[in-house]
Amino acid sequence: MAETADEAAGIPARETPQSGKDRFWLYGWHAVTAALRNPVRQKYRLLATEGNVKSLTEQFPGHKAQLEIVDTARINSILPAGAVHQGLALLTQPLPELPLEQVCAPRDGAEPRMVVVLDQVTDPHNAGAILRSCAAFGASALIFTGHHAPPSTGVLAKAASGALELTPILRVSNLARTLEQLAAMGFWLVGLDSEAPQPVSEIDLSGNIAIVLGAEGGGLRQLTTRKCDFLARLPTRSKLASLNVSNAAAIILY
Repeated sequence: MAETADEAAGIPARETPQSGKDRFWLYGWHAVTAALRNPVRQKYRLLATEGNVKSLTEQFPGHKAQLEIVDTARINSILPAGAVHQGLALLTQPLPELPLEQVCAPRDGAEPRMVVVLDQVTDPHNAGAILRSCAAFGASALIFTGHHAPPSTGVLAKAASGALELTPILRVSNLARTLEQLAAMGFWLVGLDSEAPQPVSEIDLSGNIAIVLGAEGGGLRQLTTRKCDFLARLPTRSKLASLNVSNAAAIILY
């Protein structure tokens, strides 16, 4: 079978998992325009429907030369089925990841830092919503496990609404060791657990804090729980004891 022009150029027809320099498509107005503003983000192809051309060329005149005007069907053909792209897609690759010490280490005279740690949260919509809250409320980083975590590609970026360009994401191979490193940097480790006896309102969150959240259903793993300095719950007023993990993250970050 003859290859398409995109295939000949090494351009994926659909999103691929994050791996090294794998290219993938960002889509949606907020995700793409935030990426265009990020000087670190690699930008290979910019596809837009006619209705977006005027706004794009006015806001991003430096990208006018690489802009390709296409129809909606063309963008639909390269994205996952049902992707809400708003007539805009950008071919890119994952951002470089920074070391834990560079991103999270507290600085003399600086305000206390807060980071969010996800223990095997796999849903990209939840992860993207959490990343958006991290950016909104000033968290220094979002830390994922190396496995059992969503890639930083289009679905997560769309849910994050531009926050993928604002808050560093770190992926670690050993979460327990990473929690130990954060503790050594002076972070208090606070794990959210719907069955914890202590409400989060009783914990002093004024210092350097790492908020540790587990996957929905499974919650925090046993070893992760043991590494936490405190376990706390978000009190609810009904028999529904737990919240969606992204909602819980937004509440505690606020």
